Amino acid sequence: MTATTLEKRQAGPRAAGPAPVRRGRRRGRLIALLFVFPALLLLGALVVYPVLFSVGRSFFDASGTRFVGGDNYAEMFRDPATLKAIRNTTIWVVVAPALLTGLGLILAVLVEKVRWATAFKLLLFMPMAVSFLAAGIIFRLAYDEDPDKGVLNAAVVSVHDAFKGTSTYPTARGRTGLLTQDRDGSYRTTASAGDSVTLPMVGVLPGDLPRDASPARTAAARKAGPGELRGVVYLDFTPGGGGEQGKVDPKESGLPGMKVEAERDGKTVASATTAADGSFRFAGLTAGPYTVKLPESNFAPPYQGVSWLGPALVTPAIIGAYLWIWTGFAMVLIGAGLSALPRDALEAARMDGANEWQIFRRITVPLLAPVLTVVFVTLVINVMKVFDLVYIIAPGPVQEDATVLATQMWLVSFGGGNDQGLGSALGVLLLLLVIPAMVFNVRRFRNSQR
Repeated sequence: MTATTLEKRQAGPRAAGPAPVRRGRRRGRLIALLFVFPALLLLGALVVYPVLFSVGRSFFDASGTRFVGGDNYAEMFRDPATLKAIRNTTIWVVVAPALLTGLGLILAVLVEKVRWATAFKLLLFMPMAVSFLAAGIIFRLAYDEDPDKGVLNAAVVSVHDAFKGTSTYPTARGRTGLLTQDRDGSYRTTASAGDSVTLPMVGVLPGDLPRDASPARTAAARKAGPGELRGVVYLDFTPGGGGEQGKVDPKESGLPGMKVEAERDGKTVASATTAADGSFRFAGLTAGPYTVKLPESNFAPPYQGVSWLGPALVTPAIIGAYLWIWTGFAMVLIGAGLSALPRDALEAARMDGANEWQIFRRITVPLLAPVLTVVFVTLVINVMKVFDLVYIIAPGPVQEDATVLATQMWLVSFGGGNDQGLGSALGVLLLLLVIPAMVFNVRRFRNSQR
């Protein structure tokens, strides 16, 4: 066999090689496409088509039959409700991700010092397992203005009453014609030193009387001595009926704990608190007339706490519920980044004499910057789409004060507005706001993989 023949035989398979390789590659691509096709089909049906349809629908009127061009986009920025939704969304984007990232960072650093770190992380991460619907209902009850229902107001009222106290008789009123009511809600009558006065009150249910309350008849019968002014504050109501108005009857009870003041020339010269039988006594008074006054503090309504879901606080209150849910998420992600930090850098800083705050500020935070950025941007994308919490927690009267772009889009389209053209324009605006954050996050992930 010649060298030429041998070279041809060796060159033959190599020359014919590329064609089978290309066929194998095409077959592999076709198989891969067949596997990916169901996912692409779902992606097109559930994402691409709705986006394209919404963009097209935003150029038509409410009925969807007349082309209006950019009128919906112009109307969107003229509508006060939409402008308020944009303002609230801005508050969400600025406040919620920053607070969550900061809380997650602090907790992630502190958890490393805790012995039961896993249990603590599990406890903080548990709210993530609660749906937004359930969390909204929980916080709607927690924020209830009635202290008997809302746990937050129950705590606020307890602290307030511990320091400032509360009135004993918020429903009490002076007997008309016998006591004079001032504009500030106090009651008064006139007496002189050496007199005994009776101050009849109504509006207190017998069951609401303090347990130590006793009949006022004996106290009313006492006479005042020289330089002394006596009196009794009593409930001018006889259980079972009967009795005479303005007169202390045998079964009528005194009102203990009432503050009583004696005034002269517009100045308070003496004060006292009624005893169990409603009696009070001012001693050491000079001769002359005095105004005996029951201050308005005796009848002040009980403190009801904070209106968490009022127009002023409804957005911060909902953001608080959001923080409860997502703090565990931020803590776990940042904690994962923290566990990957080079410990030799931290130990070297400690060896050089740096304290824990300096290590945290100058080493830990800079090294965690990529993780913190990813967490922050992810939360920005999430808060732009927040809907459930706002819709469930905010009561109907303040729904407009708490609305964000997602809830406004739903309200305009399906919640009574029935204008899907304007609702689609809001959806497109929301998409345009989310896309930059999504692109930034994708690039960060790609750079981290490289």
